[in-house]
Amino acid sequence: MNKAGFVSIIGRPNSGKSTLLNTLINEQIALVSHKVNATRKRMNIIVMHNNAQIVFIDTPGIHHKEKILNQFMLQESIKAINDCDLIIFLAPITDNVDNYINFLNLSKNKKHLLVLSKMDTLNREKSINKIIQYEKYKDKYLTLIPISSAKHINLKVLLDEIIKYLPESPYLYDTEVISTQNIREIYKEKIREALFDNLNQEIPYQSDVIIKKIQEKKTIDKIYAEIVVEKDSQRVIVIGKNGKSIKNIGIHARKKIEQLSDKKILLKLEVITKKGWSKNKKQLKEMGYDFS
Repeated sequence: MNKAGFVSIIGRPNSGKSTLLNTLINEQIALVSHKVNATRKRMNIIVMHNNAQIVFIDTPGIHHKEKILNQFMLQESIKAINDCDLIIFLAPITDNVDNYINFLNLSKNKKHLLVLSKMDTLNREKSINKIIQYEKYKDKYLTLIPISSAKHINLKVLLDEIIKYLPESPYLYDTEVISTQNIREIYKEKIREALFDNLNQEIPYQSDVIIKKIQEKKTIDKIYAEIVVEKDSQRVIVIGKNGKSIKNIGIHARKKIEQLSDKKILLKLEVITKKGWSKNKKQLKEMGYDFS
């Protein structure tokens, strides 16, 4: 009998969740940025390993802020905690245990693996000392696994361990599928990633992307998208002097999308202002943030 199930990856912002998943599938699908809170929505990423289909749920980092958009992101993480067969709590090995304690308060004793990421950033002695700090909670987790996505350390060990706790089940999706996200959502995330790469300070957090139209042809896809900002002053910055900034964003986004596509991409970007969109629940719903 095959195995299949949903595995939520939970952790603080910028703990390496999306990087781990991209490494496991050898594709750059999940949004990755060195800036925190880049991921806003759950995303399913599918990994086939031995006789099992693991449907990973990438989530926003657990954090508590009063902004409506941040509340949505926390809601997404809590839903992922509740709607899965197994949880991976991912913590950089350099972190203290406070984030893990916070997770335990949210997780309602759901079974989980404790995975310490970025183990290549500490020497052996410091790594062992950090692991010892977590051992006082060993009655809470199923097992503890130190990993490094960058160095591909213990990734097979992690997958083998996950499979132990998945239910026997037929595969949930076609075995050739690596994500359940529709192509619009994936393209949107690639454009958002380009925003994080090219813009400083708060502008990426106060912007979003709407895919207006995709025209598919044999050798080229044309994508028409809007970059939404909250203030006219932000719109000026995104466009840049003589359009230089928006041009760079477009070039970077197009390259990211072409890495996922077998076609050439023509990307048309427009920058619009929707005043206070991230603080308005109605506008957030119109932009695809479902608070139900």
